Amino acid sequence: MISANNITLAYGKRVLFDEVKINFTKGNCYGIIGANGAGKSTFLKILSGDIEPNKGTIDITPGERMAVLNQNQFAFDDHTVVSTVLMGHKEMWKVMHEKDALYAKEDFSEADGIKAGELEEKFGEMGGYTAESDAATLLSELGVKDEVHNLLMKDVAANVKVRVLLAQALFGNPDILLLDEPTNNLDVETISWLENFLADYQNIVLVVSHDRHFLDSVCTHVADVDKNKIKIYTGNYTFWYESSQLAARQASDKNKKAEDKKKDLLEFIARFSANASKSKQATSRKKALDKLVFEDIVASSRKYPGIIFKQDREVGNEILKVDNLSKVIDGKTIFSKVKFDIQKGDKIAFISRDPIALTSFFEIINGKMKADGGTFEWGTTVTTAYLPNDNSEYFAGNTDNLMDWLRQFVPPNTKETVDEDFLRGFLGKMLFSGEEILKKTNVLSGGEKVRCMVSKMMLQNPNVVILDEPTNHLDLESITSFNDGMIAFPGIVLLSSHDHQFMQTVSNRVIELTPKGIIDKLMSFDEYLEDERVKATREEMYS
Repeated sequence: MISANNITLAYGKRVLFDEVKINFTKGNCYGIIGANGAGKSTFLKILSGDIEPNKGTIDITPGERMAVLNQNQFAFDDHTVVSTVLMGHKEMWKVMHEKDALYAKEDFSEADGIKAGELEEKFGEMGGYTAESDAATLLSELGVKDEVHNLLMKDVAANVKVRVLLAQALFGNPDILLLDEPTNNLDVETISWLENFLADYQNIVLVVSHDRHFLDSVCTHVADVDKNKIKIYTGNYTFWYESSQLAARQASDKNKKAEDKKKDLLEFIARFSANASKSKQATSRKKALDKLVFEDIVASSRKYPGIIFKQDREVGNEILKVDNLSKVIDGKTIFSKVKFDIQKGDKIAFISRDPIALTSFFEIINGKMKADGGTFEWGTTVTTAYLPNDNSEYFAGNTDNLMDWLRQFVPPNTKETVDEDFLRGFLGKMLFSGEEILKKTNVLSGGEKVRCMVSKMMLQNPNVVILDEPTNHLDLESITSFNDGMIAFPGIVLLSSHDHQFMQTVSNRVIELTPKGIIDKLMSFDEYLEDERVKATREEMYS
């Protein structure tokens, strides 16, 4: 068990945690959720000892080992990949070097021999004699190829380093595992492997993630960081979200009787308990939900932005025709033979093993980059709104306040009818209210810039929305609202995202860009990933 006892942390007048008292127990996976800036990552650092609170203590059951996902990709540059993984078990790594140092002594004494024997025994108890093969197996399961295992970390690609550092945290079955955004820069297959790994994990896991599908797959509990406190709720993220929404609706219904409220909540718990049997965390989550009482369900104080896209007109029959597009970057073909037409009702999930291919494709069809071959043509009825992966060009050198920034994107045909109240309404939907609309754009956070971009897009009333990693920098509340907005949007959506749930719930068609052409399937994202014929085709296209 790991316990936080009366943890208080403040930076000047800003209080992050006030007398937080909470326990995390074996066999459970806790998803740490909260708005951006609430202190999720900071709390993990307090648990790991990287940050000292102003007040309070962290207690860990004696003898239990903690592992933390390292975020510094350059910390192990002078070590081999396998050694980096072994270093995740700090005590074993220390013992290994102590005994090796003894054996290297020229004047090896009898006392050294006794000491070496003790260290060998300790090393064996920690699994040291199979450690290298165990580390190699773990690396391979995470998609790190055998030929990379003995390279120095400084000589491997950034996306490989991410996997190595994840293997380091997972290595040796730690009693307490702290993971901050573990799915960042991982592909779909690796995330699926990690979901299965954590679903079977018998120790304590605390994870911060903005990936709702991942949280739903692995978490037995949610730890909500809100108003300087942390409260644990039974169930995964979706259970927490839907139950808090139900509680909020009931709280606003003053005429509903207490017994009716109780009946609704008990039915809700029973339904989710039944659904839990289908999840990866089936046994532990179902047991937890069966013990849940309706008093544990409370309304969330979270605010959700209003992301509602309206189209001025419906698209015609000709929307987008792409013919034999190709792109080469630094001598490498990132996609070729891209040929497809968009039909009415299409909401397309674009995927690729090379994220540069996706961004390049979106930049090309938005006229911001030139293709090396092929053509594309938009229909005359189309009005697009584009959310790029990198929005820096919209804010670089700009010192306007939010109101003036947004005003420059008002469509020409509506400029005469747009007043300050109208613009305030769009900014208000994205949770910019009161004096916040006078904030300068050059001091905005990453999440605030994305919310500004979404305001700009809604202002355009498009019938085609193009989204390149729309969930980057957003908190779970904004992601959920954006997701719901795209489900409800009646127009065309072209989407690329690492958010599994976004891709699954919005799209009805999948197009994969590869160096040898495309795979184009009219099916859901999950169906695409699970289809055996698609899997075989994908391997051929990347071989």
